[in-house]
Amino acid sequence: MLYLLLTSLVWAFSFGLIKGQLTGLDATAVAVLRLLCALLVFLPFFRFRGLPRRTAVRLAFIGAVQFGLMYVLYLRAFALLQAYEVALFTIFTPVYVALLDAALARRWQPRHLLAAGLALLGAGVLLWRSTLSPGLAAGFILVQFSNLCFAAGQLAWKRTQARLGDIPQREVFALLFAGALVTTTAVSAFTTDWGTLRLTWPQAGVIAYLGVIASGVCFFWWNLGATRVNTGTLAVFNNAKIPLAVAVSLLFFGESADPLRLLASLALMLAAIAVAEGWLRRR
Repeated sequence: MLYLLLTSLVWAFSFGLIKGQLTGLDATAVAVLRLLCALLVFLPFFRFRGLPRRTAVRLAFIGAVQFGLMYVLYLRAFALLQAYEVALFTIFTPVYVALLDAALARRWQPRHLLAAGLALLGAGVLLWRSTLSPGLAAGFILVQFSNLCFAAGQLAWKRTQARLGDIPQREVFALLFAGALVTTTAVSAFTTDWGTLRLTWPQAGVIAYLGVIASGVCFFWWNLGATRVNTGTLAVFNNAKIPLAVAVSLLFFGESADPLRLLASLALMLAAIAVAEGWLRRR
């Protein structure tokens, strides 16, 4: 759980950096550069010896879906929705994690579904607004497919890493970023004018930080953490970054927020973790 919490905290700070420094840049180009940095971080650890070719292809495909296709769909949604609407529509990810896991295991876990529902409610309390954009339907669909990609990738990694045996996870994680980078680069060939892309030094620094830490280290921590918790807790942490991001924006970036809604959101998230971990049942 510690890895998921650390990752959520880092991602909470990332929202403010993206908004403050990267506004106006081509979103797909930023995704490509972030994933390139992430790949470079894990290339020195990569070891192919002892890894079955089929498993290597599977890992690259997981990365292509969980990171690559997820980024492409998620970033395209910003052309149709306001930023808060994109954030709002990501709150369904915990439910997808719980439902997909139940379908794969062919066994329903009411406790995990209840925890996912509480996490959805906790994020919705904080993000819901009455005014929504005209391009709502198309944007909503894009974000839901993005959510499904991220949820499916987490569960696929959780099952695949069990087949790695004695191979450390850090030695194969570069394959996930390689698959993701191929996907986003292919899309950018049709959407990005690389000849006109100009980065200032602060923007380059933010992209390097996001690529190395927020994407590289944190995606690794996230998937590592996913293998060490039950599905219900994993589902809840998919939304934990939302109240944490609002709290960080309020405390460090001087933005406004409703403190009562924030407290309610954090309380619901804590209750969701308690349900997922079975703390109340033990007591």
